Amino acid sequence: MTITQPDLSVFETLESEVRSYCRSWPTVFDRAQGSRMYDEDGHAYLDFFAGAGSLNYGHNNPVLKRALIDYLERDGVTHGLDMSTTAKRGFLESFQNMILRPRDLPYKVMFPGPTGTNAVESALKLARKVKGREAIVSFTNAFHGMSLGSLAVTGNAFKRAGAGIPLVHGTPMPFDNYFDGQVPDFLWFERLLGDQGSGLNKPAAVIVETVQGEGGINVARVEWLRALAELCERQDMLLIVDDIQMGCGRTGAFFSFEEAGIVPDIVTVSKSISGYGLPMSLCLFKPELDIWEPGEHNGTFRGNNPAFVTAAAALETYWSDGSAMEKQTRARGEQVEQALISVTEENLADVKEYRGRGLVWGMEFHDKERAGRVAHRAFELGLLIETSGPESEVVKLLPALTVTPDELDEGLRILARAVRETA
Repeated sequence: MTITQPDLSVFETLESEVRSYCRSWPTVFDRAQGSRMYDEDGHAYLDFFAGAGSLNYGHNNPVLKRALIDYLERDGVTHGLDMSTTAKRGFLESFQNMILRPRDLPYKVMFPGPTGTNAVESALKLARKVKGREAIVSFTNAFHGMSLGSLAVTGNAFKRAGAGIPLVHGTPMPFDNYFDGQVPDFLWFERLLGDQGSGLNKPAAVIVETVQGEGGINVARVEWLRALAELCERQDMLLIVDDIQMGCGRTGAFFSFEEAGIVPDIVTVSKSISGYGLPMSLCLFKPELDIWEPGEHNGTFRGNNPAFVTAAAALETYWSDGSAMEKQTRARGEQVEQALISVTEENLADVKEYRGRGLVWGMEFHDKERAGRVAHRAFELGLLIETSGPESEVVKLLPALTVTPDELDEGLRILARAVRETA
């Protein structure tokens, strides 16, 4: 691919140095459809990033776009705070009928604000309010957001350093396989809980990702998740599952915890819940936890009605027929896994491990800088992928759930070539 030098001057002179993704992909994108993005010069890029998991149904999904356009053209309410609107009612009814009831999940639904970290902040606040305790336990390599409460339960040292103040009331514990299977699950955690001299205040809750996305595609075993749920119940701690990136079908089932057969006390959802990349988040919790006073947690942008419209359309289009989407995602995941096996066998000297579930996969290299080189070369070849892990040592694959087998094969061939050419 021949790429002319784009005009990035306004971004470089006016936009803050905090910008990040644009540094990995130095072009100016203009339009997108399905699994492809196009820059202003017309070059096409296959997107295996999907808005960091916000575009599970692809860019400008035509069914969702039609619903949104129809709503806007009839002057439907755009901004509604937390007023009752037809758009919100439509989403709540669809979510109840297509997601909660079929899974026998009892959750109440809270709209805490537009972003994932808003959902996490509300979950932490509610857990502390219910239990009357301050401490929250999180896990090594966790990522839960960039606001102060979310950062306090995030593991990444670089992200935490941006807070500028001490991050308190959070205690990290080892994530599944942190000790390479050499230490029994939760040995340290249980020992601290039972030791009056440990210094660990009784936690209000434990927050966990079933698959750590930003942490390096670390996949928790179902046995580990079940044991964690049992530990929380035994020790009177609430279990919060952060499903912001791994929910909405990313791992196969709509919720990533379904495979483990657990029912968390609180679940945070965002990213692809709107279906269209529009800002929207949910905090779900068991009814007995709903002890909020009216207005005790509020915000201006809780009522993004266009997002409610596209969210309802996404549920009706992709989740109304039982397990079809789940089966498709698992099949696509097997296609990815087979390709990663081939890449690993071809590069045994440097591929440390590949891992994933559904349509989220990572490939870790012994040479920690290799992942960045692979992602850069992939961009030159027309594929958008990012890196993850505490040292950006993992190539992360996050294609849309609607990606076709041919598109998936195309992207995986580019990935294999990028690995080969960065040896």
